[in-house]
Amino acid sequence: MPDRRTVRHLYDARPTVEGAGVRLKRVFGQPEVPHFDPFLMLDDFRADDPAHFRAGFPWHPHRGIETVTYVLRGEVEHSDSMGNSGVIGDGCCQWMTAGSGIIHQEMPLGDDLGRLEGFQLWVNLPAGHKMRDPRYRGIEADEVPVVRTPEGAVVRVIAGEVGGVRGPVQGIVVEPEYLDVSVPAGGEFTHRVTLGHTVFAYVIEGEVLLDAPGEDEVRVGNGTAALFGDGDEVHARAADAVARFLLVSGRPLGEPVAWRGPIVMNSDEELRQAFRDYENDTFVRHPPRG
Repeated sequence: MPDRRTVRHLYDARPTVEGAGVRLKRVFGQPEVPHFDPFLMLDDFRADDPAHFRAGFPWHPHRGIETVTYVLRGEVEHSDSMGNSGVIGDGCCQWMTAGSGIIHQEMPLGDDLGRLEGFQLWVNLPAGHKMRDPRYRGIEADEVPVVRTPEGAVVRVIAGEVGGVRGPVQGIVVEPEYLDVSVPAGGEFTHRVTLGHTVFAYVIEGEVLLDAPGEDEVRVGNGTAALFGDGDEVHARAADAVARFLLVSGRPLGEPVAWRGPIVMNSDEELRQAFRDYENDTFVRHPPRG
């Protein structure tokens, strides 16, 4: 019989300000390390007022991590030191491996009504991959497969596999799953996950009933993340209306984390070297393509 995962802890998204003055909500971050290993941070930048996000995230460096930007509504312009540029629009995802070092900017535009809905997840890289070549993946909305489960759930598969259908993001070292799950009122969703992997759900619409220790269920609402204990199956039920949540999992690294600003390494000396590189203009080791 599958061993169902139960909710170990709940995390409510907290208002914060980042970039040049972007008002968003942080679901988890530095204080929660190592509970979410290999995931470092999840930001929720849903907003109905352009004043909350138009200042954007001007040019800044990253090293030692991957950033995953998933947009539900609106547009985010981006460009980087590798020569990539474009727009992340409705239903699109950008999976960027900073590796040895990349400098980029992300400037949210919203939609015609000034609304923006999206999320950014930071994924740690293991020590042996922190200085790998940077890599960029832009996934268009129509590249993300949509799976309807026998239970009636609708799942957008960005990374991982549902019903034999694999998402477009593959070959990532922490073996992630990134699913956008919608469950009809009163419906259910059951999904097998890997024993030993970190698994969390972040509710973005309605309320979800998740297994809790004993025979209880815990009701999780919009803007709250549920971190699961170990097991090989996740089970969720929608409450009285349609529920939607992100289900994310990955292989924990179990390594030291040295984190300052946009750079995450394994030691303080590696951090100091990264900032020396940035100050000396030697941070980017892979110039733009010719």
